[in-house]
Amino acid sequence: METMTIETSGGSYPVHIGTGIRSKWRDLIHQPNSYSSFFIITDEAVSETYLTDVRGETNIPTFVVPSGEASKSFQRYYECMTALLEAGLDRKACIIALGGGVVGDLAGFAAATYMRGIDFIQMPTTLLAHDSSVGGKTGINHELGKNLIGAFHQPSAVIYDIDCLRTLPDREWRSGFSEVIKHALIHDEDFLTWLIERKKPVQNFSDDELQYMIKEGISVKGAIVKEDERESGVRAFLNFGHTLGHAIEAELGYGKVTHGEAVAIGMIYALKMSEAYFHKTFRIDKLREWFLEVGLPVDVPEELDAHKLLLRMKKDKKAENNSMQFVLLKEIGTPVKVSIRDKVALNLLGVERSF
Repeated sequence: METMTIETSGGSYPVHIGTGIRSKWRDLIHQPNSYSSFFIITDEAVSETYLTDVRGETNIPTFVVPSGEASKSFQRYYECMTALLEAGLDRKACIIALGGGVVGDLAGFAAATYMRGIDFIQMPTTLLAHDSSVGGKTGINHELGKNLIGAFHQPSAVIYDIDCLRTLPDREWRSGFSEVIKHALIHDEDFLTWLIERKKPVQNFSDDELQYMIKEGISVKGAIVKEDERESGVRAFLNFGHTLGHAIEAELGYGKVTHGEAVAIGMIYALKMSEAYFHKTFRIDKLREWFLEVGLPVDVPEELDAHKLLLRMKKDKKAENNSMQFVLLKEIGTPVKVSIRDKVALNLLGVERSF
């Protein structure tokens, strides 16, 4: 097991990464006896496989949501808050988010708003959640956009059991790998090279390779969060690929495409935009080929209309004065945020399927 520390303006918390550690969570959190009670929020798929391991011989109350992005809704949030109230949690209680990014976002937002804020522990079970479990961004979706309702609320600890990844379907592996690639593109060309040189699907990585990859990805995010916890500056760089990605998710309907798949398309789009903006070459043909080899999509779905995607992007929470803000790359590892005109964005969407 490896332990790293995430530093924020409000304090620090540990991230534990290892195998077989999900049942040892009480030993890994700081002063577990200081909590009056625990409450687990999880989803249907995860509860069937890992809930017993986490509960142990105790009867920790649990709220189970349907699996999938659709659970990040007002209705599920309301039901979750009702369950917390009915369980009688007080301000010294602690919520455990057992699941992927959807569970982590929902549980974190519940923790942030229940009695004006209680502690929670992230216990991610997907590769994608290596990104969302660290940094304190929590929230739910609205039909007009993804993650538009939420709060910054840092976890008290992150307990990342690599064993949980082994039961993921291939599509979820690929979705999480997309966010790992994002971290490499915005921060570390050597890490990107290491990923490409594995020459195998991420689900075939060894435990040691997974542990290294997850640690590197979290290290990138942790360094950015330390500098800019509230996304007023460099933290926006973590949105590389997300402006179009979120628009695709919303326009298709949440759950129709995975978050990582949408971000993969968004990253290719942002790289193409970076080439046009900075008059540089980013080996997009080779990166497209690699994306396809590892099972990630590279093209905007045929059924989506460019003008509707444009409107979605202009409603994105990163937009400013109705102007689209994109994270582009000057070079691998050097991101910048720029305003992009509607015409430029539309032109690139119009030729998306040919590059």
